[in-house]
Parts: sequence; C-alpha cells; structure tokens
Amino acid sequence: MLRSLFSGITGLRAHQQMMDVTGNNIANVNSSGYKSQTAVFESVISQAVKAPGAPVAGGANAAARGGVNGVQIGLGVQLAGVSTNFGQGSSQLTGVSTDFAIQGSGFFTTNNGTENLFTRAGSFTLDANGKLVSPDGSIVQGYMADAVGTINPNAAPEDVTLPIATLLPAVESTTMKFTGNLSADAAVGATVVSSIITYDVLGAESATTATFTKTGAGAWNVQLTAPNGVAGAVVGLTFDGTGVLTNPAAVNGTKTIPVLNRPVVVAAAGVTGVPVADFAVDVTGLSQYSAPSSAGITEQNGAGVGALTTFTTTSDGQLIGIYSNGQKQALAQLAIATFNNPDGLEKVGDTSYRTTVNSGVALIGAATVGGRGSIQGGTLEMSNVDLASEFTNLIVAQRGFAANSRTMTAADEMLQELMSITR
Repeated sequence: MLRSLFSGITGLRAHQQMMDVTGNNIANVNSSGYKSQTAVFESVISQAVKAPGAPVAGGANAAARGGVNGVQIGLGVQLAGVSTNFGQGSSQLTGVSTDFAIQGSGFFTTNNGTENLFTRAGSFTLDANGKLVSPDGSIVQGYMADAVGTINPNAAPEDVTLPIATLLPAVESTTMKFTGNLSADAAVGATVVSSIITYDVLGAESATTATFTKTGAGAWNVQLTAPNGVAGAVVGLTFDGTGVLTNPAAVNGTKTIPVLNRPVVVAAAGVTGVPVADFAVDVTGLSQYSAPSSAGITEQNGAGVGALTTFTTTSDGQLIGIYSNGQKQALAQLAIATFNNPDGLEKVGDTSYRTTVNSGVALIGAATVGGRGSIQGGTLEMSNVDLASEFTNLIVAQRGFAANSRTMTAADEMLQELMSITR
C-alpha cells in the first residue's frame, strides 16, 4: 500500500507539471514566434517482487519444467522531458518595415552584448543609433553592405545598422533614351522639342533639351542643348520607306548616338561649364509614320542626392533602401541560424534561445541557403499554439491529477482498515 501512495504522489507531481506546460502554452497564445511545448511522461524504476526462472529440460532424475516470468511492480511516473513543436506559425501582416517573419527553418540572430541569442520573433525596431534591435535591446545580427551596395554573406555577422542620416551620392546622367514617332507628314523645317531633367556629378539638376528638325523626306536632325544654351553636335537620323530608322545602324540590336554632348561640372568652380562629355543616346524607339509627332526624351540614368526614406525586404533577407531620389540600394542582409537539434536549445526568456551542448553549434548564413527559410518583411510569425489541443490537455491533466489523488485516498482508506483491526 505504501508503494501505491508514493506512486500516487509521482502522478500528482507529473500531472501538475503537465498543467504547468499547458498553462504556459495558453498564456503565450498571442506571443510572436512562440513555439508550443508538450510534456512527455515515462515510468520510473520498477521493484522486482519475483525473479524470472528459465525453463528446465526433463532428465532421468527431474521432470521438465517451464520458464517463469518475473514479477515487477512500478513505482510511479516522472516527467521525461518537454518537447517543443517548431512547426510553422501563421503569418500576420503588420505593414511595419522592421517586422520580419521566417517561412521555414531558422532563427534570427541577436546579440545582447555578451552572447548571441536566437529567436523566431521578428518584431524589431530601430534605436537612436540606427541599429535594428529586439524588444529587449539585443542587436540584430547580419551582413552590412559596402558603399555601392555589395553584401558578403560569407563574412562574420555584425550589428545591422541602417544609415538613416546618410545620403546616397548623386548619379551623373550619362545615358538617355529617345522614343516615339516623328511625323512623316511634317513639312521640311518642322521641329519637335522635348526636355528632361538631368544631373551632374554633384547632383545638381538641369533641363537638357532635344530638338528634332526635319531636313527632307525620311531625314531628321537632332541636337541636344545644355541649360546654359550651349548646343551639342547635330546628328542626322534617316528612316526608310516603311518608317523604320536605318541610320544610325543597329549594334547588338540597339541603335545609339554616342556623340551628343552633355554638360559637365568644372571641378575648380563647381559650376556647370562648357559641354565636353557625351551622352550615349538610345534612339532604337524612334519611328517615322504618318501620325502626329510624339518623339521625345523618355529616360535618363541620372539621379540627385538621395536620403533614405524606407526599405523593403527580399526573400533572402536583404534590406533594400529606397531613397528620395528614386534610387534603390542594398543596405544589409539578416543573418539566419539553423541547428542540428533545435530541441536542444535553452529558453532564456523574451522568446529567445541560447545554444547548449546538445543543440549543436549555430550554422549562421543567409536566408534561403543551406536549408534556411525565406524572409517576409512587414510580417510577424504568430504563436503555433493550438487552443483546441491545449484545452484538451487541460482536461487530461486535471483528470490524471484527480485519478492519482483517488489512488492515494484509496490507499489511505486501506491503511485505516488495517489500523482498525487492533481495535
């Protein structure tokens, strides 16, 4: 009877621990990146009451006898472990650019100043220094881009810092594109004028004008004029009887004019000077049909100085900065860690984990590589707790606890009956 009392005690303790695990799951039903856990039970050591016996073959002086099974009585139950369900949680769109979710395997890597921690909760913000941080202040780790936006994901991870106050250098205009129609019905001497904003090496804006002048049947001249009124070279354009541009001839499928001058900055004075450099002008899109003229400058490759306004996220975790001048450039790439045994990770609070001797080392690299999942920006991964299952576990734990308490009650009553014999 004493064995049953102690077995009941272990049952009470085990089901209380199961209730603790279940209660924690329910408490974290709305915690971003939380992974539900399950209590796993196992029986404790059993006491041998009777040893097993081997079969005995019959002989001249003894009869044959069969084997005898041993008898063991179990001494209760204990918590064998708490397993973690690392299954994917549902995604919630937040629209916040510093929120991230991992679709697939892996953990975000953060550093709290003393060690790297790992989390599935991607609710990050920017601190006063422009560093990407978790709610507890740990700094998100990744790979920073150089001045031209090149990222080396094979380098050692470092703090992800967004250049909030850094200006993107201007892009000097060196190419432009003409498209549209030059009317075949236009009279000789008719002109078509189009302008576009171009930029010098310092990002100063200027309006560059293209003037198309008809010189004969199927023949036009085009000339660029700089903002200071200085005109570039005159270039002739020739169209055949079907309205297709024949001169200049196509090179690798593109017809270009590399001789139209563009203004450049005089370094000493820092002002726009005499045009001495050339635009490379793509005229492939020009035609001459019996339709109104619509030819003009439709594209140029320059841009002014830009300030970072926001950023987007690619599936491999790159943060692409969007600047006020319309340019885009890679800023950083988030580092994602995987483990041979994620169940071996140790929980340290704040929905974070640290490595242990049984988790294996962190395999850190870029998302979508080496079995790592992809990244979704503006999204958070929700808890994967299944409330229906947890409520069922509540009932199971309560019934198990109650049943073990009944075992102890019954054993106690038997002891009382035994004590009453002496009365």
